[in-house]
Amino acid sequence: MRTTPRRALPGATSAALAALLAVVLTGCGASEPVDVEPTAAAGAEGRTEYPLVLENCGQQVTVEAPPQRAVSLDQGSTEILLSLGLEDRVVGTASWTDPVLEPLAAANEQVPRLADNAPSYEVLVGAEPDFVSASFGRHFAQGGVVTRERLAETGTPSYLSPTDCDAGTSINAGGVRSRPVTADDVYREVRELAEVFDVSSRGEALVAQLQQRAAAATDGVDLGGRTVAFWFADTTAPYVAGGPGAPGFLAQQTGMVNAFGDLPQDWSAVGWESVVAADPDVLVLGDLQRDRFPGDRLDAKEAFLAGDPLTQGMDVVQHQRYVVLHGAEMNPSIRFVDGLEKIRAWYDANRDQL
Repeated sequence: MRTTPRRALPGATSAALAALLAVVLTGCGASEPVDVEPTAAAGAEGRTEYPLVLENCGQQVTVEAPPQRAVSLDQGSTEILLSLGLEDRVVGTASWTDPVLEPLAAANEQVPRLADNAPSYEVLVGAEPDFVSASFGRHFAQGGVVTRERLAETGTPSYLSPTDCDAGTSINAGGVRSRPVTADDVYREVRELAEVFDVSSRGEALVAQLQQRAAAATDGVDLGGRTVAFWFADTTAPYVAGGPGAPGFLAQQTGMVNAFGDLPQDWSAVGWESVVAADPDVLVLGDLQRDRFPGDRLDAKEAFLAGDPLTQGMDVVQHQRYVVLHGAEMNPSIRFVDGLEKIRAWYDANRDQL
């Protein structure tokens, strides 16, 4: 297994902090890491007092010191850590649907890929983590990678994204939301992970960056209540977004109505008859860079829609009113902003035909 080289961490200067805050003013993308000097100390921009105690999805998590050997079990969690400039303290990543955001590619090269999907428990333990984070609770459920209780027994703190938690229960591990996911849930994750690693100022800069981009992406965009369906994957029984998940937030922020908003789960498998009956004005197609299920990739989705007797006659198909998003942009992560920006670009290019 490739290990990540460690580098010296001298104290940060006021110039480093000025550079950090300058990121917010320049409005660089959430796809970019927060601009910090490579030698900035892990605590130089933070205010964390240890031991840090967090209430995290029904569990009390105690972090004794800034993690030095973190493992992230999901792409979304990993991209937050990379955006915070923490690649030198991440010793493993897993569960990817898409290529890493381009500005994070060099940093991601420093992080060992434990698995493209979920790693085994043995592989996780082999990375010798001192902190484990996840975007989705299936990794911490029975039959997943490892339970949080088992990690706690070994003295390894764990963290689950607030975007996957409602009333102390993981949505991805079988829970049901009592309220829709919001951008504030993503911002909370950024801030809490920054606090864990004692880089709170980096977290605040990243949140400000995301807020600025989201405001710019949605300013003046109003699709006037047009209906939209979000198709993630699978041509056999399309996996579409229900009401409370991240795609519902994307629809709401751009003036659309989720055609399957009455479904209580974030994602549900439905029949094509239901999609045809819903007759959405817009289709958001997931362009997943994997081949796990039929229809993961964009070209497979487009070919199916054009060739299937049920779907080929739909108005949205005949006029190809398609918005293309990566799978990660339909998950509740910092990439929701990239999703908003792509919807904005599609809106600007097609508003005269809507």
